[in-house]
Amino acid sequence: MNPFELLKNTQAIKEQSEKLQQELADIRAEGSSGGRMVTITLNGKFEMMGIKLDPICVDNRDVQMLEDLIVSAHKNAVDNVQEQIKAKSSSLLGGLDLGQFGL
Repeated sequence: MNPFELLKNTQAIKEQSEKLQQELADIRAEGSSGGRMVTITLNGKFEMMGIKLDPICVDNRDVQMLEDLIVSAHKNAVDNVQEQIKAKSSSLLGGLDLGQFGL
């Protein structure tokens, strides 16, 4: 391969990567558990942006259930963020598999 073509491709990948990073920051995904008794919103960096609790689950007699619901909702939200990241990565990077890079 021509070294200039390689350099050109590298620059294009870098630009697409930067665009992807900007778009990932805008991702918002919800995860819920317990029939939506607990709902968590995460951003594309997996930071928790919000949590909603149905008043019925705020019963101080069953704190363990609430803790389990929060953990479950968080996992669901993480899965949803990962799906969106994969979709955006695939469309922006032309099908380049980021899994080989640990992303």
